Order: sequence, then structure tokens, then C-alpha cells
Amino acid sequence: MNLPAFTATLQQASPPNGLPAPLEALWWDAKGDWKRAHALVDELETPDGMAVHAYLHRKEGEQWNADYWYRLAERDYQRATLEEEWAALVVGLRGSAE
Repeated sequence: MNLPAFTATLQQASPPNGLPAPLEALWWDAKGDWKRAHALVDELETPDGMAVHAYLHRKEGEQWNADYWYRLAERDYQRATLEEEWAALVVGLRGSAE
């Protein structure tokens, strides 16, 4: 499933079955449910989970907390805009999920 196909699933009431937690978190975030998205990655200690966790705190406006999670993920996921970062995370995570 590519980015446009993943984005198209946002028209549904629930995420597609079998999504890994980081991707499901991004799905819920795009649906406007930050709390549910955060709960999926809050204690997920994988690089992918920590990257999404960082993005969510950046979106929340807590850059200091986002920076902490970016460091733990040991990758620089941050993009110029939140929309670009969301898309880059989805594309990267789709590749690791297939």
C-alpha cells in the first residue's frame, strides 16, 4: 500500500487490519485523535515507535519532548512541515511493514 492508498483509508471509520502500531498511530493522528495515536506508541520502544512518538510531541507543540524521542530513535525524521513529516513516516513505515 503506497501513500495515496494509505491516505484513502482515512475515509473509513477504522484503520485497515494488521497495521503495525506506529502506522496505526499515524492513521489515528490523521483522523484527529492525537490521544489514541499517542497511546499506541507511548511505551513502544522501537525506533519506528519512537519516531512516531517524536512526531506526535512535535505536533503537540512540545519540541523539547519531541527532541528527546528523536534522539532515542537515533534518526532524523523531522521535516520542514508536520504534513511532510507525517508523509515521510508513512512511506518509511510502509516499506518496513511489507
